[in-house]
Amino acid sequence: MKKIVVLGGGISGYGSAILAKKRGFDVFLSDMGTIADRYKAELDRWEVPYEEGGHTEERILAADEAIKSPGIPETAPLVAKLRERGIPVISEIEFAGRYMGRARAICITGSNGKTTTTSLIYKILRDAGYNVALGGNIGESFAYSVATGDYDWYVLELSSFQLDGMHRFRSHIGVLTNITPDHLDRYGYDFQNYVDAKMRILQNQNSRDFFIYSGDDETIRREIERRDLTVRQLPFAAKNAIASGAGDAFLTGGRFTACVGRTEVEIDTERMQIRGLHNAYNAMAAALAALAAGVAPERIRHSIYDFSPVEHRLEPAGEIDGVSYINDSKATNVDSTWYALESMTRPVVWIAGGTDKGNDYAPLKDFVREKVRTLVCMGVDNRKLVENFTGIAPRVVSASSLDEAMQAARDAARPGDVVLLSPACASFDLFKNYENRGQLFKQWVADHRK
Repeated sequence: MKKIVVLGGGISGYGSAILAKKRGFDVFLSDMGTIADRYKAELDRWEVPYEEGGHTEERILAADEAIKSPGIPETAPLVAKLRERGIPVISEIEFAGRYMGRARAICITGSNGKTTTTSLIYKILRDAGYNVALGGNIGESFAYSVATGDYDWYVLELSSFQLDGMHRFRSHIGVLTNITPDHLDRYGYDFQNYVDAKMRILQNQNSRDFFIYSGDDETIRREIERRDLTVRQLPFAAKNAIASGAGDAFLTGGRFTACVGRTEVEIDTERMQIRGLHNAYNAMAAALAALAAGVAPERIRHSIYDFSPVEHRLEPAGEIDGVSYINDSKATNVDSTWYALESMTRPVVWIAGGTDKGNDYAPLKDFVREKVRTLVCMGVDNRKLVENFTGIAPRVVSASSLDEAMQAARDAARPGDVVLLSPACASFDLFKNYENRGQLFKQWVADHRK
C-alpha cells in the first residue's frame, strides 16, 4: 500500500489526509505546531493517524509521496530531506486534482484581487444553478470537497505557494489578475522567481482551455510574449486594447463589455457594490470566466450587481465622530495598498506596517503626498516605513500595538476623514494572520462607537 505523508494540519492538510484515506492510502499527518480541534475531530472521524508538536522523521521519510502545506517553505529542513531521498513533494491542489473525475476547475491567482475575483466567480456560478464548490485559499479544502462531494465545477483561489507544488494539474479556465512584487522573502528576493511561480497557472493548459489575464499588466504581457501559447486568451483591460479572437473585456466610461466567442455581457460599474478601478478589473475577469463556463449574460449581470465586498478588503467598519473607518487588512503588499489609496476620495489617516516582505514603497508616495494626512506605522519594527515616508506624509507616527495605533489614528483624524487600515505588509509580527488583524480593527471600532 502506497504511503502518503501530509505535512501541516491546517485546512489544506486535513483535507488532503482525508482524501488520501478515502482513496485507500496508508496516510499519516504531521504538524510541527498545534492542530485545531475541528480538524482533529475530522481526522479522528476518518481514523487518520496524526501527530502535533513535532515531526517523527523516520516515519515521514519512509513515505512514497509527501503533500506539503503551502505555508511550509521549500527551505524547511524536513522538505530538503524528502527531496534528497527522491520522495516527491506536491501540493494539495496537485493531489486532489487527480481525483476530480470529469469536473472542471476555474483557478484564480494573482498578487491582488484574487479573493474578490474568486468569490465573485463562485457566486455567479452558484446563482446560475451550477453544481460548484469553492476552495483553495478560501472556502473549504479542495481535497476535502473532492473526498466528500461530487461537484461539476471547482472554483479555486491559488497562491504562488500552491502553484509551486503543481505538476500535472490543469486549470480549465485560468485567471491571472496581476503580478506585482510580493512574498519575495520566499523567492530569494528575486522578482522573476515569483513571476515564474504565478505563470504556472498556464501549466498544462491546451487549446480547449481559457486563459484570462490583465492586459494592463506589463509583467504578464511580457511573459506571454515569451511563450508559444495554444490556450484561448481572454485579456481584460482599461488602458490597453488587446485584440484576441477568443474574446476580451474593456472598461471605458464607467462601463465594460466582456465577450467570449459570440456571447457578451455589458456591466455598468456604477451599479456595482464593489467600488474602485481594482474592482472593475476583478469584475471583468469574473465576467469572462463565467462566460467561458457557459453562464448566460443576464445571470452574470444580476450576480455582479448583487455582489457585496469581501471581508477585510476595503470593508467599511463603521463611523466614530464623523470619521469613517475602513478595514483593508487583506492588503498585505504594496500593490493592494496602491489600489486602496487610489480609491480614497477623502483625506486619509493611513495605518500601515507589519512584517516587511522586501517591499518597495515608491509606488505609494504620490498618493501619500496627495491624500494622506497622517501615517500611523504599526509594527514591531517600523524603521523602513518611517524612513520611506518621513517628509512625504505631513505627519508620521510609530505605534507598537493595535490599541496604540488606533488611538493615534483617532487623535489625528478630523470629521470627514477616513481611517484606512491598509498595511502593505504581512501580519505575523503582532497578529495571527490578516483576518485576525482585521477582526481586531473592526472590534476596536465597534467598542469605541458605543
